[in-house]
Order: sequence, then C-alpha cells, then structure tokens
Amino acid sequence: MSEIPLLKELAIIALAGVLVTALLARLRLPTVAGLLAAGALLGPFGLGLVSKVHDIEQLAEVGVVLLLFTIGLEFSFQRLRHIFRRVALGGVIQVLSTMAVTAGFALLFGESLPRAVFFGFVVSLSSTAIVLRAMADRGELDAPHGRFIVGTLIFQDLCVVPMVLLVPVLASGGSAGLVASQIGIALGKAVLVVVGALLIARLLVPRLLRWVDASRSRELFILALLAICVGTAWLTSLVQLSLALGAFLGGMVIADTEFQHRAMGDIIPLRDAFVSVFFVSLGMLFDIRLLFEHPLRVGLLLVGFVVGKAALAALSAAFMRFPARAAWLAGIGLAQFGEFGFVLITVGESAGLIDRGSTNELLAAGVLSMFITTLLIRLAPHITAGERLLSGLTRLLGVRGIEQAEQPEKLDQHVLVIGYGIAGKLVARALETCGLKYIVLELNADTVRKARAASEPVYYADATSTEVLKHAHVTTARAVVVLINDPLAVQRVTDTVRRVAPEVPLIIRTRYLGERAALESLGASDVVAEEVESSVEVLARVLRHLEIPRNLIESKIQQAREDLQTSHRKITLPRALLPDHKALADLKIDSMLVTPDSHAVGRTVKELDIRQRTRALIIAVRRQETLLDHPDPDLPFAVGDVIYLVGLTDAVRQAIDLLQGIEPTKRAADSEPPTTDNP
Repeated sequence: MSEIPLLKELAIIALAGVLVTALLARLRLPTVAGLLAAGALLGPFGLGLVSKVHDIEQLAEVGVVLLLFTIGLEFSFQRLRHIFRRVALGGVIQVLSTMAVTAGFALLFGESLPRAVFFGFVVSLSSTAIVLRAMADRGELDAPHGRFIVGTLIFQDLCVVPMVLLVPVLASGGSAGLVASQIGIALGKAVLVVVGALLIARLLVPRLLRWVDASRSRELFILALLAICVGTAWLTSLVQLSLALGAFLGGMVIADTEFQHRAMGDIIPLRDAFVSVFFVSLGMLFDIRLLFEHPLRVGLLLVGFVVGKAALAALSAAFMRFPARAAWLAGIGLAQFGEFGFVLITVGESAGLIDRGSTNELLAAGVLSMFITTLLIRLAPHITAGERLLSGLTRLLGVRGIEQAEQPEKLDQHVLVIGYGIAGKLVARALETCGLKYIVLELNADTVRKARAASEPVYYADATSTEVLKHAHVTTARAVVVLINDPLAVQRVTDTVRRVAPEVPLIIRTRYLGERAALESLGASDVVAEEVESSVEVLARVLRHLEIPRNLIESKIQQAREDLQTSHRKITLPRALLPDHKALADLKIDSMLVTPDSHAVGRTVKELDIRQRTRALIIAVRRQETLLDHPDPDLPFAVGDVIYLVGLTDAVRQAIDLLQGIEPTKRAADSEPPTTDNP
C-alpha cells in the first residue's frame, strides 16, 4: 500500500507540537510560541524531520483562510462601525507611525518604496493571540492600558484586510500615478465586494442557514459554513482580490445573523487544527544559523521590535491622553511581531514583492520577539524608568488633572473614591444620596470628560502619585475606596495612601482572594475579593433553587464567609416565589373583590370562620391604597376590599363561595350530575 501524502509530516507536526507546547506551558509561555518552536525544531534549519515544507505551507494557507473567516465572525457590520468610532484614532496613530518609521529605515538601507511600505505593513502589526492571552491571565483587560491595547489590536486586525489587498498593487510596480490608480481600482473593487457581501448578508445567507438548521444536522451546518467561507474567498479571487479578504467578508456575513455564536463554536476546532499547522509552518522559517551568521542585523531588528515599537505605541497612547503608567505598559504590550505579519509575508512572497531570503532576519527577530513578550509584560509593571520618561509628555498632552483643577472648597471629611467604573458609580451615587462629600480619581479621559460635563466631582489623575493624593486632601478624608482593575496599581495605591495618610480607613476591592494578604500587609483596612462575593451569591442562589430551608442556607453562607472572607453585611437571599417551591405546587393564591351584594360586607374574619370551614387562609386585604398583610380578625370587610387567599384549589374556591354567600354544599349539589334509581 502506498504511503498517504503528508501523513508522516502531519503526524510528526502533531506530536512535536503537543510535546513542545506542553513543555512551554509549564513555563507559562503561550501556545503560539510552542507551535513556532516546534516548527523551528522540525524544519529544514532544525532537525530536518519534515522534508515537504512547501506542501505543508500550502496546507497552512487553509489555516489562514479559516483564521480570517473566524475573525470576520467576530466583526458584524454593526459592531465594526461601533469599534471604528471608539478605537480608530489610537489605532491610526500607532499603525501609521510604525509604518512610517519602518518604511523610512527601509528606504535608508536601500529598499524600494513599495518594499519599504510593505515592511511597514508587516512591522506595524502585533500579536493578538499572545498579548490578549497574557493580559487576560493577569486580569488587566479592563485596566486603562488594557483598554488601549485591546482597541489597538482590534484596529490592527481590521487593517490586515486592506493591507493584504494592497500587497499585489505594491508588487506591480510602475509610476506613482499608476500605483495610485491601481490602488483606487483595488479599493473600488473592495467597496463593490463589501456592498455585495452586505446585500448577501441581508437577503440570502440567513435564509440558507435557517434552511440548513431545520435539518438538525451538525455536519450539514459545518459544511454550509465551509461553503460560505470557501465560496466568498473564491468569488473575491475571481476579481483579483485576496482569498483572505473573501474569507473575512464571509465571516462578517454570518456575524450579522442569529447563527454567529453557533458558527463560531462549530468552526473553531477545525480552525485551530489548520492554524496550528500554519504556525508550525511559520516556525520552520526560523533559521537559527542567522543568529550566528548575522547577529548584528537580527539584534537590531529585535531591538526595533522591543524598543522601537514599544516607544511608538507608548507615544500613541500618550497622544490619546493616557497617563504615563498606562502608556508605558501599553507600549510594552504591543512590542512584538504579529501573527498576521507572517500572513503578509506569505502574501508578499506569492505576489513576488519579496523573496524568502529578504525576510529571513526579520522572521528570526520576529519569532524571538514573540517569545520574550510574555516575560516583558510580566516585568514591565515593576520597571518605573519608562513611566518617568513619559511623565513629562503626558503632562503636556493629558487632560487637566486634579492638581491643575480649581477646587471650589477645601476638602475635609470627604470620601476619596479611586476608579469610576460600575462599582465607583454605585458608591458615588450612594454617597451623594446620603449627603456625604466625595471626589473621584479616574484614569479614563472619556469617562472624566462625561462626568465633568454632568457636574460630578471626577478628576483625571493617577492615584499612585503622592502629589495627586495630597491635592485630593487624602489626609483629611473619612475613607479611601479603591475600585480599579490593575492589580499592581492597587498595591501601589495602597502603599502610597499609607505613606501619606497612615490613619485613614482604606477599603479595597480586588479580583482574587489570593491578593488580600499582600494588600493587608501594605496597610489595607478592609479587602473585598470579587471571587468570594460572587461565589457566595452563586451558593445562595443554587441552594435557594434546590429549596433548601433558609436557616440552612444562612448557615452555609456564614460558614463560607468564616472560611474565606468575613463580612458584617446582612445575609440576603433571592426572594423565593411560591411557584419556585415544588413541594407547594398544589397551593393556589387567588383574590376576591368585595361587592355590595357580597356576604362578607360588614362581617369579620372571625365571624366568617373561613379557615375552619374551608381550610383556606386569608393572608392579606387591600383596602384602597393600603395593603393589610396581617388583617385584624375583628375588622369588618367593606365594599371595595380585595381579599387574598391561599390554599388548595378546592379550598380557595369554597372560601370565595362563602365570601359571596354561596354555601359549599349547595355549589357541590348543583354541580353533581343527576342520578336515576334502579327499578
């Protein structure tokens, strides 16, 4: 039997990918880095275990198509508009500045203008997979620098599509006028394709997917997804546009339907398999010999990624009026080569714009930058030198902080709230309702601007600064409440507050219980861990749903708090409705309006003796606008009263009959069918 093509190579790739990735996972390095390392180990510049590199690269192109298809699934046309408004400016500054500087250096070293622009494309992109994984692991996605990084990465992902579109135009050469006209034609084609995709999304695809979904076949649904992905890619190739653009548009078409999340769940396993092959194939491009043959060039390129890209990204964040610390961390977070840079290099080689030899050093430096990114992100919060370098620029470009703001009065016996997210707004609203003075320090310039427009005492300021806390009169504050999402910044705030105002109560909200000990050692008065409070709430809701008696639920909650986190807050449980108790499912709650001809008019609960005669219970009476939840047995009923009863169905019906003046025995006799005596 003949050997199946690529079977040995795929088996080796899968085995090596698992082993290397598992090893690097123990070192807390991302999966992408493990796949790249596996490729470098297996490729022609490593052990040479995979010989059919070209065939593997062709298979990897399927991974590129699926990767862009799933990215399109995350960006519906509506979300695209929303994201563009929010992150376009910061992304434009970062991408264009990096492109310009890279192209300038490329021209300086003798590259042609099209190739220089292409290298600018490649270097301007960062690794979405690596950075977002690292930020999520550290719980910093909602921190100021995390928001800037996420927004910029989204914008970079969007830029991949026009970049891929323009690579063949750059490869065609010609005069500036010819290139401009070709770019215009290409963009015109792209607009027509996008408009066509939008029409298809509204008219055809939802009907097709509903028809497929009606078959209740998962295999058929996945096949339909592949048909849309490959079909749109093929259609764009017919008008000389890239397969990647078509795949991206195919994903966006489905993203505008109700099948978006199902499509993502079904296609991700297939995508991950092919994308893994893609990253392994990229790792095969890494030539370790270059580190010894051209150490200076590889080293300079690596410095360009780690230092140059970090500086440009940090300046972009500073121009967006982020504080020095956030700008510094954002710069470090974006200082690496991106996986889509590999995609562009593959496209550039296919278009004939570059050759494999001209990108070897760039790829080597890029792979190394991706390896060290996680270490840099971990170390950056502890390095304050970059923050100090940026502090002067952020003072020139930033919004007015609390130290520049005019304060209407000398603050005294106020509450200092640090952070104005959901929790900060809730605390501020409660303080205002109670008539207590407070001010808020916040690092999101947009949030500050909106709050100041609403005349709220919110100031743009970095609470890790001693000067800022002094301007906020922290020494005369009644309490300081810290509600920010950057764990290391929380520790720095705690340390600074304790040095400036050692006696002021300091209440801190943190994400994980494991962070409490460190904060308490720094002087925190009280630390509330989100994971404990949310866990206790889940515990209460689960036990209530299982109809556990209230006293046992309270006992379990008290035990959980004693084990994890003490709290003087009153134990509250979700309100239980009568239908929620399955054991009481036969009980019925009903009501009756007392009319002028009702038997109940002028009579009391005691006189009617409803409980003994029917076993139903009068639980409340509504008289006009007042609810009597414990009616007096000697209170006579009046016309217009609404009487609420609870009991079994027959009991409640008999009670209503009595209140109306119908004897239960008569109703029962009237309802019985006639009988005939036997002769």
